[in-house]
Amino acid sequence: MKTIAELKASGTIIFECISGSRAYGLDTATSDTDIRGVFILPKEKFYSLEYTGQINNETNDIVYYELRKFIELLYKNNPNILELLNIPEACVLKKHPIFDQIKIEYFLSKLCKDTFANYAYTQIKKARGLNKKIVNPVDKERKSVIDFCYIRTNKQSLTCKEFLTKSDLEIANCGLVKIPHMKDCYNLFYGEEKEYQGIARENANEVCLSSVPKEEQPIAMLYFNVDGYSSYCKKYKEYWTWVEKRNEARYNNNVAHGKNYDTKNMMHTFRLLHMAEEIAKEGTVHVRRSDRDYLLGIKNGEFEYDDLVNKAEELKVNLDVLYNKSNLIERPNLVKVNELLVKIRDNFYN
Repeated sequence: MKTIAELKASGTIIFECISGSRAYGLDTATSDTDIRGVFILPKEKFYSLEYTGQINNETNDIVYYELRKFIELLYKNNPNILELLNIPEACVLKKHPIFDQIKIEYFLSKLCKDTFANYAYTQIKKARGLNKKIVNPVDKERKSVIDFCYIRTNKQSLTCKEFLTKSDLEIANCGLVKIPHMKDCYNLFYGEEKEYQGIARENANEVCLSSVPKEEQPIAMLYFNVDGYSSYCKKYKEYWTWVEKRNEARYNNNVAHGKNYDTKNMMHTFRLLHMAEEIAKEGTVHVRRSDRDYLLGIKNGEFEYDDLVNKAEELKVNLDVLYNKSNLIERPNLVKVNELLVKIRDNFYN
């Protein structure tokens, strides 16, 4: 049982719901519909070597968790999993009576302070990463090794291209020889009728060396900034991979409001921090958001990036105070959780 179609045909799904923005009440006209669910493997599969913990589609918009993995994630107070125990009734598509044995009070604990806050800060990191990409785009035309080569002549340092242009020299007539004990430094030779190899071949990631007679005199010293070139190559690949895979509608929205950060990620940062507050104060998970207008305001770019980061820091500090005073258990009771898991599986199989 590896596909969603096979799972649905098996009759082993005990819970299925609409999750994500539609469950939070934060959906807009372009929002996707996320589906989450729980299933119990048939006995012969569970006891065999063919255990399957999760079945999902390619985009992860639809994900079903096997009972054991679901309970394990609940035990760890995973935010995305905890909320499934308190999903709005209107979002529940299917629920087997056996699923009601899984009570949220068995799992809700002070671990939420860290799991919700850490997840929230992951969203800030994503927003910050987009901020850097928007503010610092990388040209499509890729730089070459030669763009990271520099020439020392007298008291000057020039780019290799500047030096060659200024000296009216052809790059094809250049030859390089390593300078002993001087990392990434080379003697630069020049000769129009010499069989020199140039400075770097096309699409190469390093300079090329030439065989030069000992009596030849270098015209300058060349330095190849290897670290700078490696850093650039990494940045170039990351940026254009991101461009290739990014959601254009979401990206254009972020650029349109002029804030230069991923507003959707930042919205979820505050949703998670507010949910963590509510868990500490009320001992429950509020999935449908009462702070909808504020969160959508963040998504619409109504706030400055730095102001939101500072506000998030304040909320995170406040969580320490709230959880210290909270009556929540320190962490779920492993013995009771295991007993629950065994009981549900036995009941289902029998």
